[in-house]
Amino acid sequence: MSTTAESVVDKRLEEKVALITGGASGIGESTARLFLKHGAKVLIVDVQDELGQSLCKELGTPDIVTYIHCDVTCETDVQNAVDLAVSRGGVELRAIASDGDSFKKVLDVNVVGGFLGAKHAARVMVPAQKGCILFTASVASLLCIGVPHAYTTSKHAIVGLAKSLSVELGGYGIRVNCISPHAVATPLLLNWFVTSDKRKVEEIILRNGVLKGTILEAEDIAQAALFLASDEAKYVSGINLPVDGAYTVNNQMEPLLLNRCCLLQWGFRG
Repeated sequence: MSTTAESVVDKRLEEKVALITGGASGIGESTARLFLKHGAKVLIVDVQDELGQSLCKELGTPDIVTYIHCDVTCETDVQNAVDLAVSRGGVELRAIASDGDSFKKVLDVNVVGGFLGAKHAARVMVPAQKGCILFTASVASLLCIGVPHAYTTSKHAIVGLAKSLSVELGGYGIRVNCISPHAVATPLLLNWFVTSDKRKVEEIILRNGVLKGTILEAEDIAQAALFLASDEAKYVSGINLPVDGAYTVNNQMEPLLLNRCCLLQWGFRG
């Protein structure tokens, strides 16, 4: 590819500002890296302060990438984060998560946090008559894969919220979409599997997936987010985009995460 062509590709998000919740690690981190590459100014929002600050130092100067501590269940935190993003010229948002208390906590983070982010993003996007809001859902929003009920409920809810918002905010030129990834071996998933062995988790994902010979990585989700946030998707709104290698099309009976006893089969001991 020529230098000129690379320059064009790298400017797909020029003059845009992206507020990325959960941006200190995993899919959020990959999205932050890719959005910066394509010319966006990035505000990383997370509660992992050390990771977030270290990532910002690695990625660039404060004029293009900044970290802010934000608990997405706290409306004041969310409002402050959006206000900081607005001061940089605009907002692109992706929000990115037993007993009753645990159930409520998952919904607070995954649903209420998403709602608060969208609420305050819309507050500044509506006067501008443009904007893009992206939520990260999950294949759990499309079929039952045996994950905890709170998680499944929250992902169905965030898709419903995105569709509802796409209708309301479409009148103001604002697009709202979801991305539903298959399993990605992020630190969060490794923690759920109680292991630090990324390779073995990827083997489980590959064994249970439909599309063979390739592994879904956080960078792949970031690429989907890049498309939906860019002007190339200017008429795409109200969708829930699966990035799952046809997993939800197959609707296979053996859920990826249902049999945690497979940890013993694979030799996981924590």
